[in-house]
Amino acid sequence: MGAPAGCGQDEDHPNRDRPAASINVTAAIIDGRINVSPRNVGAGPIKLLVTNQTDADQEVTLETGGNSPGITQTSSITPAATSTMEVDVPEGEYTISAADRAIRPTSLTVGEARPSAQDQLLLP
Repeated sequence: MGAPAGCGQDEDHPNRDRPAASINVTAAIIDGRINVSPRNVGAGPIKLLVTNQTDADQEVTLETGGNSPGITQTSSITPAATSTMEVDVPEGEYTISAADRAIRPTSLTVGEARPSAQDQLLLP
């Protein structure tokens, strides 16, 4: 008697761990500067939540520091509004800046990769 059909014995499917769970990084444009918290995170997916506490529209950019190609993501935010940027950030130094040069930029340091979310319950 042969093997039952549909057993899938000839296919190999590697079980890869899930990526790290996304974390929230908050930033506020206020008093001529950008405040960010936390300033240091591990590599992996982040949600950068930026609030504009100025009286003018702001264009905010998250970009990799240095001369190497990397990430550049921009979002426009109206006064008293919030914007979310979802980015998978590798290890490195990043700058969060506004197009308005009167607003001081800030830095975000991304360290080693965060652990897999493989064993965390109730994640999407």
